[in-house]
Amino acid sequence: MQKVIVAVTGASGVIYAARVIEKLMALSDVIEELALVFTDNGKKVWKYELKRDIVFSPQVKIYDNNNLFAPMASGSAGYNSMVIVPCTMGTIGRIASGVSNDLIARTADVMLKERRRLVLVPRELPYNLIHLQNMTLVAQAGGIVLPASPSFYSFPSTIEDLIDTVVDRVVELLGFNISHYRWGEKK
Repeated sequence: MQKVIVAVTGASGVIYAARVIEKLMALSDVIEELALVFTDNGKKVWKYELKRDIVFSPQVKIYDNNNLFAPMASGSAGYNSMVIVPCTMGTIGRIASGVSNDLIARTADVMLKERRRLVLVPRELPYNLIHLQNMTLVAQAGGIVLPASPSFYSFPSTIEDLIDTVVDRVVELLGFNISHYRWGEKK
């Protein structure tokens, strides 16, 4: 049983977060806790892009980003993995600099110091040199940077299929085996 954190920041692309959460909720037989944290702008982008409120089943625990007393702010809480999706470049910069000014940045710092899985999904383009250097620092510290760059070799037929080419990779990088198209398989 694993404890997983999903953090949502204010970058465009919250559909990726929604699909990650849906897929993780479907893995309830192997997930002990699914924790969710939003930045204020993450909440606004969620409502703007998805045109729906942030409502989940009780199996999802939602924490306030200003609550540095939340369990995930400590390595002793034993969370296994964290994804920040979508992840703003400002968030990546704070993580790369070790600035733990909110729950998301503190938890990312905890994941790195405890050598646990941290996946960042930036949805930005183009990258400037500062973005690239910050992503490099996070990767050197043990984080995984997975840009929201969908693949086309599976010939996705819907926008959801295209989104899932990123989401399925995220879920697997969090440590879960799921069924999805893999390069070289017949479709």
